[in-house]
Amino acid sequence: MKTKLERVAEKATSDHRVKFTSLAHLLSEEFLAETWQKLNKRGAAGVDRETIGEFQNNLQDRIMNLHERIKSGRYKAPPVRRAWIPKGEGKFRPLGIPTVEDRLLQASVARILSAIYEPDFLDCSFGFRPGRSAHDALRRLRSYIIGGKVMQIFEADIRSYFDRVNHDWLRNMLRHRIADPVVLRLIDKWLRAGVMDSGLKVLTEEGVPQGGPVSCILANIYLHYCLDLWFEKQVMPTCKGEAYLVRYVDDFVAGFQYLKDAEQFGSLLTARFGKFKLELAGEKTRRITFGRFARERLSIIGQQPEEFTFLGFRHICGIDRKGKYTLVRLPGKKSTRKFLDKVKLWLKEHMHWKVREQQKQLSLMLRGFYQYFALPHCSPKLSRVLEIVTRYWRTILRRRSQRSKTHWSYLTTQSWFKLPTPVSLHPDV
Repeated sequence: MKTKLERVAEKATSDHRVKFTSLAHLLSEEFLAETWQKLNKRGAAGVDRETIGEFQNNLQDRIMNLHERIKSGRYKAPPVRRAWIPKGEGKFRPLGIPTVEDRLLQASVARILSAIYEPDFLDCSFGFRPGRSAHDALRRLRSYIIGGKVMQIFEADIRSYFDRVNHDWLRNMLRHRIADPVVLRLIDKWLRAGVMDSGLKVLTEEGVPQGGPVSCILANIYLHYCLDLWFEKQVMPTCKGEAYLVRYVDDFVAGFQYLKDAEQFGSLLTARFGKFKLELAGEKTRRITFGRFARERLSIIGQQPEEFTFLGFRHICGIDRKGKYTLVRLPGKKSTRKFLDKVKLWLKEHMHWKVREQQKQLSLMLRGFYQYFALPHCSPKLSRVLEIVTRYWRTILRRRSQRSKTHWSYLTTQSWFKLPTPVSLHPDV
């Protein structure tokens, strides 16, 4: 089966105009079982409340039954269960949780779509693609700013992107490469499945539910046609100087050498997104003067370039120890606050855990934060985060025990009170 999927990828690579008319045969029992092995087994239950473990207990029969319904066209996509995830500042992000069976089928179709569209996706796209990560996007953006002639940065935010993807446009985009009616019907069923929120089913006429395995690849396909190709084929050829785009799903930044090119991009982008039923968040979309040459020119009049945030990092024009220009990336205020609030809430909810169990969980949380944010220049900020987490922990300990056991002079001598210190994990990013 892997060989058949590789053939699809090879054909997609060799001919970017070919339409795939026969893909449903890939969704065999063997392919579904192989996808199950690759599936994240920590997902929550969907509307039917069936867990991963319960589905796995009768895996072979369940896959056989699912395969039969796919072949006969009797598969019905259940609505996704709506969950609300805190995103900081009192705001919440809607997450759609499919059933385990639906998640398996979505992941299987997503593998097929990825084999077809990976050869088409441009080098500026990094989100939810094999072999690419947020750190790769940060590295690419840094190379443009440090090694290129970038003087203008255009940062943009798409308002509620996953909720605004237009179904008609998405269907048209998919038909450029896919002509298999079975696969197209499955995708259409997921788009129209609706959302179960607090026991009420809400029908959806636009958007893709953020949380399903197929949603990520569909979101990438939509912006591939809406933004990436347009930027490469129409924006860049009209620019007088250098122009770059770095996108991670719906989070993107464009860099330009000249002010007029950046202003032209900004004026065209609103109309372009409007055509595809998308909307820019005006309060989070702006153009700033930024980069090595911008810093030199602004320093003459005693000013500093503004900073911008991308993928959770504040990007700042700075200088290294030798006095040369360097790009400084620091953990963003919003990302840091969100992490600290999460730690604080966890400590309140697990106040009476054994101290060594608390140490184990806090160490796990801190290492996860370090794993993403431990870039050069970040050590002081990460040390500050460690200091605050340690203080939160001590406050919780003071509330549950005798204060004589929570003096710093006592705690700092205890092995169970030590938390991991930050180290630079990504020196080349």
